[in-house]
Amino acid sequence: MTIEEFEEFYAQAAGRLTGQLYVMLGDHHEAQDVVQEAFVRGWGRRRQLDRDGRPEAWIRTVAWRLAVSRWRGRRRTADAWQRTAPAGHVEGPGPEVVALVEALRQLPLKQRRIMALHYVCDLSVEQIAAETSLSTSTVKTHLSRGRTTLSRHLQDPRIEEAPDA
Repeated sequence: MTIEEFEEFYAQAAGRLTGQLYVMLGDHHEAQDVVQEAFVRGWGRRRQLDRDGRPEAWIRTVAWRLAVSRWRGRRRTADAWQRTAPAGHVEGPGPEVVALVEALRQLPLKQRRIMALHYVCDLSVEQIAAETSLSTSTVKTHLSRGRTTLSRHLQDPRIEEAPDA
């Protein structure tokens, strides 16, 4: 991939990848940071990216791995702060956001990622399997279980079931 081709690839894919990672991570700034860092790493591998034929999948995977690595570091830092720092007051989010976040938290991390790759990134089961190194049947299982869990947790409690006629 030439410099011009990489720049064009960046211009076309950066926004889309940031949106996809945002859904996976739930933090727009974090998504921007990891996608940017993944592109920096991809710059040094542009010739290999061209041969692989899937540069967007490579960037997305690298960004995901960077995010996971950052989470681990933050968790260690947060644990250290909890032992020493007092908690501050923060205004809570609205009820819809709370419900969605709570529903997504019910999904294991792998399941949440696969759901995002399928529904946000619009990847096929086969593409997800290739990108995550999972079998297609495992991807299908994660999608099915994720949908079931989300539907169970996102039902509106104000809607009552119709009585049997």
